[in-house]
Amino acid sequence: MSLSLGKVDVVEEPKPGDLLNETVTNVLGGRMQPNLTNNTRKVCGKTLVLGGSRSGKSAFAESLFQNCENNKIYIATAQAMDTEMASRIDKHRQQRDELWQTIEEPLDIITTIKKCNITGNAFLVDCLTIWLSNLIHAGRDVERESHKLSQYLTNNNVDIVMVSNEVGLGIIPENALARQFSDYAGKLNQLMAQTAENVFFISAGLPISLKTPYKK
Repeated sequence: MSLSLGKVDVVEEPKPGDLLNETVTNVLGGRMQPNLTNNTRKVCGKTLVLGGSRSGKSAFAESLFQNCENNKIYIATAQAMDTEMASRIDKHRQQRDELWQTIEEPLDIITTIKKCNITGNAFLVDCLTIWLSNLIHAGRDVERESHKLSQYLTNNNVDIVMVSNEVGLGIIPENALARQFSDYAGKLNQLMAQTAENVFFISAGLPISLKTPYKK
């Protein structure tokens, strides 16, 4: 018996703004309510965007800055250690418009935020998971640094969107370092979720609000 799937359409990777459609059709054909307004005028407070690998979380986080009146500061934690990572970084750069000020900071993102945290500035940190990896490789106290970031954000007015991977939904890693990383990431995400006023989980490019809908 043969099974014909017919023609398969190629789906392009979403770009910033694509995830802020006025309406979304679910897989059963029903109409879903709008996830967010597509007329966001200002990034307010602290927002955490979670998701798995290639879930669309970075594109969604950047889309929160559509029509944004704030000065947009992108804190990139990734380092181009090899050609594959360099290609990923370049791709992220290309999808951002020229109004972004990019600061590459693999470790001391708290210091960077402090220096630039003035009225009218809004931050996008992408991503906390790579920051975590950088801290481990640098021999930093990960839990101490995580709590320092949470404490600073709690005690200061910062307009910030933070992107982080949800790494704990798959098979438990077989080696100790990978398990330690997964534990650190889970604790960091919980801490940032408590700190943030707004938390979203991105699955298959679709945002799910976990905590307080995002405000205009």
